[in-house]
Amino acid sequence: MERVHEAILISSVFQELESGKNRTSIKFLAIGDWGGLPYPPYITAVQKASAQEMSKVAEQVGADFVLALGDNFYYKGVDSVDSPRFKSTFESVYTAKSLRIPWYVLAGNHDHIGNVKAQIEYSQRSNRWKFPAYYYELNFHIPNTHKTLTIIMLDTVMLCGNSNDNSNKQPKGPLRRTEANRQLVWLQERIARSQADFLLVAGHYPVWSVSEHGPTKCLVQQVQPLLVKHKATAYLCGHDHNLQYIEESGVGYVVSGAGNFLDPDVRHWNHVPKGSIKFFTGQASTMGGFVHVEVAQDKMIVTFYQAKGTSLYRTILPQRKLD
Repeated sequence: MERVHEAILISSVFQELESGKNRTSIKFLAIGDWGGLPYPPYITAVQKASAQEMSKVAEQVGADFVLALGDNFYYKGVDSVDSPRFKSTFESVYTAKSLRIPWYVLAGNHDHIGNVKAQIEYSQRSNRWKFPAYYYELNFHIPNTHKTLTIIMLDTVMLCGNSNDNSNKQPKGPLRRTEANRQLVWLQERIARSQADFLLVAGHYPVWSVSEHGPTKCLVQQVQPLLVKHKATAYLCGHDHNLQYIEESGVGYVVSGAGNFLDPDVRHWNHVPKGSIKFFTGQASTMGGFVHVEVAQDKMIVTFYQAKGTSLYRTILPQRKLD
């Protein structure tokens, strides 16, 4: 319980970025569902290819940090802070110098089968693994501008419940309703109070998705209205193992769940708002993928990359216009 309150206390701190004289933007990568395998070789071809391409993009285009969008360890999370999986799935895969940057982590449904607290504790052992609490807020000054970026990191499994992947079920509702309500109240307060020029919310489950899991009803009911009302710039997630971009009511919905497996399933194509689907790929031939985001003075540029080394889709979102 203490950790949750801690999230509220630390939330208005600004993260330090290296500020070069000429830079006027923040750049980061977003990848979900990247969590390897619990048995040898502990890594999939998709994870390996995505890690290599991430390192190239980070080196050539630039990246200040990575958002790790959950399902960090397949299939049952980790059991303790001493788990060898931290090394086999994380430290020894993302080895490039360009990826030795902060990784801001949130938990997915597979992480919650194991011990999420152990993942939070691992922050004390790694100089790049940053997982301060189940849910938390990140604030950044965009260098050499007067603009700010806020990223609200959610635990959508605590909020909505766990989903049974094998039977393609929606989350059944939170295990601990009090915890879920506390997080929702915290989100309502943070999002309503935010004066950031760019406001992002990130979670594991999608609000909108055309793929296997489809829209998450609990998030469509509880989070989507907040995003629209408070003019959030975008919502980032994983869970479905592909890349998607959906735009609805002025909010961008980024699905980046292609870090370890690929799934071309589009069974929920007609279950998202009409005309909202802008981009989708889950083809095995891409070898995986991720998203690169650049938050500049007056716009946010989102680029979807395939692990094979080309950008597939790019979109630009404006800064928030607060009344």
